[in-house]
Amino acid sequence: MMSLRTIARSAPRALARASSTYSSRTASSLFRARPASFIRPQQVSAFSTSLFRRAMAGEVDEEVSAKLASEIEFEQDVKQNEPLPASIKDFLDNSPFKVEDVPGKEDVILTRTFGDEKITVSFSIADLHNYEPDMMEDPAMEDELDDIEAGRSPQERGGAADLDQEANEDLEAGSDEAAVPCRLNIVIEKPNKGALNVEALAQDGAIIVENLYYYSDPKLAHSTDPAAVHAAQDTYPGPPFGSLDEDLQILMERYLEERGITQSLALFAPDYMDYKEQREYVAWLKNVKNFIDA
Repeated sequence: MMSLRTIARSAPRALARASSTYSSRTASSLFRARPASFIRPQQVSAFSTSLFRRAMAGEVDEEVSAKLASEIEFEQDVKQNEPLPASIKDFLDNSPFKVEDVPGKEDVILTRTFGDEKITVSFSIADLHNYEPDMMEDPAMEDELDDIEAGRSPQERGGAADLDQEANEDLEAGSDEAAVPCRLNIVIEKPNKGALNVEALAQDGAIIVENLYYYSDPKLAHSTDPAAVHAAQDTYPGPPFGSLDEDLQILMERYLEERGITQSLALFAPDYMDYKEQREYVAWLKNVKNFIDA
């Protein structure tokens, strides 16, 4: 789900980019050619190793390091105050899937066997960064933004200031319920029989199947090798899942449920995606700080 910390982290970045743009423009002006009257004669002075060391170390290293330390402390405090979601604990305790989560990698891979079948489910924390919620679904919000852009005051907007407060309270109250869709790649393999590749979304506690492919070579469903990707693209994909006969859709969904593609997974994947992103972000902060401090 889309956590408050994820939203909070993204908010100041736009301001930071604007600030950095202004700073870069200001800095660039400092390097323009000066009039001759400002040019001072070159003087010879004794070599200073302390000045050299400071120049080599950089002037903002300590500030950057302190800011990174502050961010790490904040994120760790947030982590301490957030218990492990029940959906994650329940899945890890009761699911037949084995979770493969390599630190530093974006992908999470779940594996299990079902009879002679090998089942792999993968998803990526990249979905969190690529997610762009539609903020214009509410007509009232759209009208209010139009008023703001037109420069109308709160009084002219019919007391919209009070509505702003209510909207913020509603956003805070419902923030924990706003689920970020988690894209699942499901592969079911049989020895010498090829593989089924299912593209689905885990969202709002449900598995939504989008596409269903069959590959005679299971490698086409897994490999990121350019040749394999090209071969997979050349394979007839079949019709969109939603256009299949309704009874067939229902039976295929039951087929997946028997193999562990259930509501439990639909709840686990988005929550674990957010949980992993938090851990990777803290590790990234620490790695950058260690580099700055070295």
